Amino acid sequence: MDFSQYFPIWNKLTDDQQQRITQRVVRREVKKGTLLHDGSNECTGLLLVRTGQLRAYILSDEGREITIYRLFDRDMCLFSASCIMRSIQFDITVEAEKDTELWLIPPDVYQAVMNESAAVANYTNEVMASRFSEVMWLMEQIMWKSLDKRLAAFLAEESAIEGSETLKLTHETIAKHLGSHREVITRMLRYFQSEGWVKVSRGTVEILDMDALEGLSE
Repeated sequence: MDFSQYFPIWNKLTDDQQQRITQRVVRREVKKGTLLHDGSNECTGLLLVRTGQLRAYILSDEGREITIYRLFDRDMCLFSASCIMRSIQFDITVEAEKDTELWLIPPDVYQAVMNESAAVANYTNEVMASRFSEVMWLMEQIMWKSLDKRLAAFLAEESAIEGSETLKLTHETIAKHLGSHREVITRMLRYFQSEGWVKVSRGTVEILDMDALEGLSE
Protein backbone atom coordinates (compact mmCIF):
# COMPACT_ATOMS: atom_id res chain seq x y z
CA MET A 1 0.00 0.00 0.00
CA ASP A 2 1.51 3.36 -1.03
CA PHE A 3 -0.85 5.57 0.96
CA SER A 4 2.03 6.87 3.08
CA GLN A 5 3.71 8.28 -0.03
CA TYR A 6 0.62 10.34 -0.89
CA PHE A 7 -0.39 11.65 2.53
CA PRO A 8 1.52 14.98 2.66
CA ILE A 9 2.59 14.97 6.32
CA TRP A 10 2.80 11.23 6.98
CA ASN A 11 6.28 11.46 8.49
CA LYS A 12 5.02 13.95 11.07
CA LEU A 13 2.59 11.42 12.56
CA THR A 14 3.42 9.11 15.43
CA ASP A 15 3.57 5.36 14.82
CA ASP A 16 0.25 4.97 16.66
CA GLN A 17 -1.45 7.65 14.54
CA GLN A 18 -0.11 6.09 11.34
CA GLN A 19 -1.40 2.69 12.41
CA ARG A 20 -4.87 3.98 13.23
CA ILE A 21 -5.21 5.67 9.85
CA THR A 22 -3.80 2.67 7.97
CA GLN A 23 -6.26 0.32 9.67
CA ARG A 24 -9.28 2.39 8.67
CA VAL A 25 -8.42 4.02 5.35
CA VAL A 26 -10.29 2.58 2.35
CA ARG A 27 -8.94 2.47 -1.18
CA ARG A 28 -11.53 2.89 -3.93
CA GLU A 29 -11.60 2.83 -7.70
CA VAL A 30 -14.47 4.84 -9.16
CA LYS A 31 -15.67 5.39 -12.70
CA LYS A 32 -16.13 8.76 -14.38
CA GLY A 33 -19.41 10.31 -13.25
CA THR A 34 -19.50 8.56 -9.86
CA LEU A 35 -20.99 10.76 -7.13
CA LEU A 36 -18.68 10.68 -4.10
CA HIS A 37 -20.21 13.30 -1.85
CA ASP A 38 -23.64 14.90 -1.95
CA GLY A 39 -24.02 18.05 0.11
CA SER A 40 -23.13 19.22 3.60
CA ASN A 41 -25.62 16.91 5.30
CA GLU A 42 -23.46 13.98 4.26
CA CYS A 43 -20.14 13.37 6.00
CA THR A 44 -18.29 11.09 3.61
CA GLY A 45 -14.78 11.54 4.95
CA LEU A 46 -11.60 12.95 3.46
CA LEU A 47 -10.77 12.03 -0.12
CA LEU A 48 -7.12 11.71 -1.16
CA VAL A 49 -6.63 11.31 -4.91
CA ARG A 50 -4.07 8.75 -6.06
CA THR A 51 -4.72 9.07 -9.79
CA GLY A 52 -7.55 10.64 -11.74
CA GLN A 53 -9.59 13.80 -11.38
CA LEU A 54 -12.46 14.94 -9.16
CA ARG A 55 -14.78 17.92 -9.54
CA ALA A 56 -16.38 19.83 -6.67
CA TYR A 57 -19.38 21.96 -7.50
CA ILE A 58 -22.29 23.85 -5.99
CA LEU A 59 -25.83 24.35 -7.29
CA SER A 60 -27.28 27.79 -7.95
CA ASP A 61 -30.79 28.68 -6.83
CA GLU A 62 -31.91 27.88 -10.38
CA GLY A 63 -30.34 24.43 -10.14
CA ARG A 64 -27.33 25.14 -12.37
CA GLU A 65 -24.03 23.49 -11.50
CA ILE A 66 -21.00 25.72 -10.92
CA THR A 67 -17.57 24.12 -10.58
CA ILE A 68 -15.67 25.61 -7.64
CA TYR A 69 -12.47 23.58 -7.95
CA ARG A 70 -11.01 20.35 -9.27
CA LEU A 71 -8.72 17.84 -7.60
CA PHE A 72 -5.84 16.00 -9.22
CA ASP A 73 -3.19 13.46 -8.18
CA ARG A 74 -2.20 13.89 -4.50
CA ASP A 75 -4.90 16.48 -3.81
CA MET A 76 -7.09 16.08 -0.73
CA CYS A 77 -10.75 17.04 -0.48
CA LEU A 78 -11.76 18.30 2.97
CA PHE A 79 -15.20 19.63 2.07
CA SER A 80 -16.42 16.04 1.86
CA ALA A 81 -15.90 15.79 5.63
CA SER A 82 -18.18 18.67 6.58
CA CYS A 83 -18.99 17.19 9.99
CA ILE A 84 -15.46 17.96 11.20
CA MET A 85 -15.03 21.18 9.21
CA ARG A 86 -17.35 23.46 11.16
CA SER A 87 -16.68 26.46 8.92
CA ILE A 88 -18.34 24.77 5.94
CA GLN A 89 -21.81 26.25 5.64
CA PHE A 90 -22.73 25.48 2.02
CA ASP A 91 -23.56 22.33 0.11
CA ILE A 92 -20.79 20.94 -2.08
CA THR A 93 -21.09 17.95 -4.38
CA VAL A 94 -18.03 15.94 -5.41
CA GLU A 95 -17.97 13.64 -8.44
CA ALA A 96 -15.32 11.80 -10.42
CA GLU A 97 -14.55 13.74 -13.59
CA LYS A 98 -12.36 10.87 -14.82
CA ASP A 99 -11.86 7.26 -13.74
CA THR A 100 -10.15 7.75 -10.38
CA GLU A 101 -8.26 5.82 -7.71
CA LEU A 102 -8.50 7.38 -4.27
CA TRP A 103 -8.38 6.78 -0.56
CA LEU A 104 -11.23 7.55 1.81
CA ILE A 105 -10.19 8.52 5.34
CA PRO A 106 -13.10 8.12 7.80
CA PRO A 107 -13.93 11.46 9.45
CA ASP A 108 -13.77 10.18 13.03
CA VAL A 109 -10.23 8.85 12.53
CA TYR A 110 -8.99 12.05 10.91
CA GLN A 111 -10.59 14.25 13.55
CA ALA A 112 -9.04 12.23 16.37
CA VAL A 113 -5.58 12.52 14.83
CA MET A 114 -6.11 16.21 14.06
CA ASN A 115 -7.00 16.86 17.71
CA GLU A 116 -3.74 15.24 18.79
CA SER A 117 -1.39 16.57 16.13
CA ALA A 118 -0.54 20.23 15.61
CA ALA A 119 1.02 19.30 12.25
CA VAL A 120 -2.24 17.77 10.99
CA ALA A 121 -4.29 20.68 12.33
CA ASN A 122 -1.99 23.20 10.61
CA TYR A 123 -2.04 21.25 7.35
CA THR A 124 -5.83 21.06 7.46
CA ASN A 125 -6.11 24.81 8.02
CA GLU A 126 -3.73 25.49 5.12
CA VAL A 127 -5.76 23.31 2.73
CA MET A 128 -9.01 24.90 3.88
CA ALA A 129 -7.59 28.41 3.40
CA SER A 130 -6.41 27.48 -0.08
CA ARG A 131 -9.82 26.07 -1.06
CA PHE A 132 -11.71 29.08 0.28
CA SER A 133 -9.33 31.31 -1.66
CA GLU A 134 -10.24 29.40 -4.83
CA VAL A 135 -13.95 29.82 -4.07
CA MET A 136 -13.55 33.56 -3.48
CA TRP A 137 -11.62 33.88 -6.74
CA LEU A 138 -14.41 32.07 -8.55
CA MET A 139 -17.05 34.36 -7.07
CA GLU A 140 -15.07 37.36 -8.28
CA GLN A 141 -14.92 35.87 -11.78
CA ILE A 142 -18.67 35.28 -11.86
CA MET A 143 -19.46 38.77 -10.54
CA TRP A 144 -17.02 40.82 -12.58
CA LYS A 145 -16.02 38.86 -15.69
CA SER A 146 -18.22 38.42 -18.74
CA LEU A 147 -19.01 34.89 -19.90
CA ASP A 148 -16.88 35.14 -23.05
CA LYS A 149 -13.81 35.88 -20.92
CA ARG A 150 -14.61 33.05 -18.51
CA LEU A 151 -15.19 30.61 -21.38
CA ALA A 152 -11.87 31.57 -22.99
CA ALA A 153 -10.08 31.10 -19.65
CA PHE A 154 -11.77 27.73 -19.12
CA LEU A 155 -10.76 26.41 -22.55
CA ALA A 156 -7.16 27.54 -22.03
CA GLU A 157 -7.05 25.93 -18.58
CA GLU A 158 -8.60 22.70 -19.86
CA SER A 159 -6.02 22.55 -22.65
CA ALA A 160 -3.21 22.90 -20.09
CA ILE A 161 -4.70 20.15 -17.92
CA GLU A 162 -5.16 17.72 -20.80
CA GLY A 163 -1.93 18.64 -22.60
CA SER A 164 -3.85 18.96 -25.85
CA GLU A 165 -5.60 21.61 -27.91
CA THR A 166 -8.30 19.12 -28.89
CA LEU A 167 -10.74 18.91 -25.99
CA LYS A 168 -13.34 16.18 -25.59
CA LEU A 169 -16.06 18.36 -24.11
CA THR A 170 -19.77 18.67 -24.68
CA HIS A 171 -21.46 22.05 -24.50
CA GLU A 172 -23.45 20.76 -21.52
CA THR A 173 -20.24 19.88 -19.65
CA ILE A 174 -18.79 23.34 -20.25
CA ALA A 175 -22.07 24.93 -19.10
CA LYS A 176 -21.92 22.96 -15.84
CA HIS A 177 -18.40 24.15 -15.13
CA LEU A 178 -19.30 27.79 -15.75
CA GLY A 179 -22.76 27.84 -14.21
CA SER A 180 -24.40 28.71 -17.51
CA HIS A 181 -26.90 27.18 -19.95
CA ARG A 182 -25.97 24.84 -22.78
CA GLU A 183 -27.65 27.07 -25.36
CA VAL A 184 -25.64 30.08 -24.21
CA ILE A 185 -22.36 28.14 -24.42
CA THR A 186 -23.30 26.91 -27.91
CA ARG A 187 -23.86 30.48 -29.11
CA MET A 188 -20.59 31.65 -27.56
CA LEU A 189 -18.61 28.78 -29.12
CA ARG A 190 -20.13 29.57 -32.51
CA TYR A 191 -18.91 33.13 -32.09
CA PHE A 192 -15.43 31.89 -31.13
CA GLN A 193 -15.50 29.67 -34.22
CA SER A 194 -16.53 32.56 -36.47
CA GLU A 195 -13.49 34.48 -35.18
CA GLY A 196 -11.22 31.53 -36.04
CA TRP A 197 -10.27 30.84 -32.42
CA VAL A 198 -11.78 27.36 -32.15
CA LYS A 199 -13.26 24.62 -34.30
CA VAL A 200 -16.40 23.03 -32.90
CA SER A 201 -17.61 19.53 -33.74
CA ARG A 202 -19.79 17.00 -31.94
CA GLY A 203 -18.36 16.43 -28.46
CA THR A 204 -15.11 18.22 -29.33
CA VAL A 205 -13.67 21.72 -29.18
CA GLU A 206 -10.38 22.22 -31.00
CA ILE A 207 -8.40 25.34 -30.09
CA LEU A 208 -6.99 27.05 -33.17
CA ASP A 209 -5.72 30.32 -31.68
CA MET A 210 -4.58 29.97 -28.07
CA ASP A 211 -3.11 33.49 -28.04
CA ALA A 212 -6.52 34.95 -28.87
CA LEU A 213 -8.21 32.98 -26.07
CA GLU A 214 -5.58 33.94 -23.53
CA GLY A 215 -5.79 37.56 -24.63
CA LEU A 216 -9.56 37.58 -24.27
CA SER A 217 -9.45 35.96 -20.84
CA GLU A 218 -7.20 38.62 -19.34
